This record gives sequence, C-alpha cells and structure tokens, in this order.
Amino acid sequence: MPLWRRLKAEMQAENAQILVVDDELLIRDLLYDFFTSQGYKVHMAGDGKEAFKIINEVSFQVALVDLKMPEVDGIQVVSELKRKKPEVPIIIMTAFPSMDSAIESIRKGVFNYIVKPFKMTELAETVKSALNEAKYRMERGCT
Repeated sequence: MPLWRRLKAEMQAENAQILVVDDELLIRDLLYDFFTSQGYKVHMAGDGKEAFKIINEVSFQVALVDLKMPEVDGIQVVSELKRKKPEVPIIIMTAFPSMDSAIESIRKGVFNYIVKPFKMTELAETVKSALNEAKYRMERGCT
C-alpha cells in the first residue's frame, strides 16, 4: 500500500483535531486542504493573537505553530499552549531555522521542529507521532 494511502487510513482512524498557526495564508490553506482531506478537523489562526483565542475556546490534539509571526511570535504561542494545554504536542514550523530558535523551542517543550519547505508526507508522519504522544500523555495523565 502506498505511504500516502496508509497515512490517510491511519489519520482518519484518529479523528483528531489540529490547530494550525501561521501568518502565511498559502501555508494555512495548504495544511488545511491536506489535513482535512486526511480526515482531520483543522482549526486555523493567522497570527498569535488569534491562536490565543482558539486555545481558550477549542479542543485539539496537536498544534502546528509557525515560529516567525508579527506581534506575537511562535515562542509566545508555545508558552501559552504549554500553560493552558500542556498535554498538547506542539510542532514548530519555520523558514528561518537557527540554533537559537531550535534550542529555545526544545526548552519550551516542543515535540518537533520542522524547517520549511517540508514534505507533506514527513509532516504527516510527525503529526501522527505527535498524536501517539498525546494519546500516551492522556492515558498516563502526564503533561
């Protein structure tokens, strides 16, 4: 079975929800189209302030957060997510990787750090791993 079909079947079985936070409309649309076609429910925020509102109002199992955004950056979103929903694995996405941002992300407890442009199959595998981590945390009562 091709990888994309296997991923689709596995993801649909999850019936999970994802938060996507990115100031680039093209990236948000790409991720929305891909993950909804895989059976996920996707919540989108165009900036950090919008993400804060969604964090307070919506349930989701994984967050994909852009690192560089105006006003409220990805690290601030990560901090708020960790404070309000510590059980949710966070995947940082960035087109501007640096050792400092990677180290800061790890210190904040992100699940993974992905460099744009990324392959959708790799991102899908990372999301699946994050979902498994979220299930484990929920089963064990870990945060």
